[in-house]
Amino acid sequence: MLFLVVFLLILISAPFAIEARRKSMGPEARREAPGEFIELSLGVTHFQWHGPVRGPIAVCVHGLTTPSFVWQGLVPGLTAMGYRVLTYDLYGRGYSDRPKDPQTADFFITQLEELLATQDITEDITLIGYSMGGAIATSYAAKHPHRVRHLVLLASAGMILTTDRMAKYIRKTPVIGDWLMMAFFPSRHRTAAEAERDLPSSVPNIVDLQQRELNYRGFIKAILSSLRNLLAQDQHNEHKTIYRAGVPVLAIWGRQDSVIPIRAMGMLTEWSRTTRQEVIEDAGHSLAYTHSDEIIQILQERLRDGLN
Repeated sequence: MLFLVVFLLILISAPFAIEARRKSMGPEARREAPGEFIELSLGVTHFQWHGPVRGPIAVCVHGLTTPSFVWQGLVPGLTAMGYRVLTYDLYGRGYSDRPKDPQTADFFITQLEELLATQDITEDITLIGYSMGGAIATSYAAKHPHRVRHLVLLASAGMILTTDRMAKYIRKTPVIGDWLMMAFFPSRHRTAAEAERDLPSSVPNIVDLQQRELNYRGFIKAILSSLRNLLAQDQHNEHKTIYRAGVPVLAIWGRQDSVIPIRAMGMLTEWSRTTRQEVIEDAGHSLAYTHSDEIIQILQERLRDGLN
């Protein structure tokens, strides 16, 4: 009986013990990071500027699990279009800090607001969001429509998010869900990334970079917090606000996307009739780096015309 109790205690504590032994995100981990760092109210944020010193500004917001390196394939095309491009790591990912606050829309809006303020950005911006970053960009645009020249959404969350039964249970169940997340997410994340190793990618070594995130403490908890907060809500009201404010919106979808299925396109049409929408037929959810050239071509055509 005692052996069984000890075994259960070890089993229960093991995922949390492994998490405690992961590397912390601090000066040592950031030593060879590209770009710059800024201390904001909730912690340090890693960011990079790309392209010309002057020009219209494009701010890129990445998704749930893949930090700002996801933009490496799109940045050259954006800078060739004349944009000054700002990329940054959301809290809990990449080289940014891991604050314990609930990862709500306001949590991410605050990070973006403060980052823009430190960079003295006062003009309107083209805001580009990918996956969960699309939900963050949408939330920001709904709060500050006068600051957004164009809103570009790539396979955006905020409408439909496809998750399996375990993920749904984890999201809705405190304590047990936390244990399941700590115990099973690492292997699931590695497997999902590995499944795409043979896909064409504009980001070198992206699978290895995605899997590397698991080396750092706080990454898994950040994912869980986002699933339970920002990604647990639809954005009907935000899109209605953006529509009424007249912010030009372009949404790009992957026909083969199994995470944000193509039927999200119809939902967005109902919420915002003026949104311009494009579909890349053979793209899945990873379109930001598997179909970078196609995305840039769409942006060149649509942004040149002002999304008319």
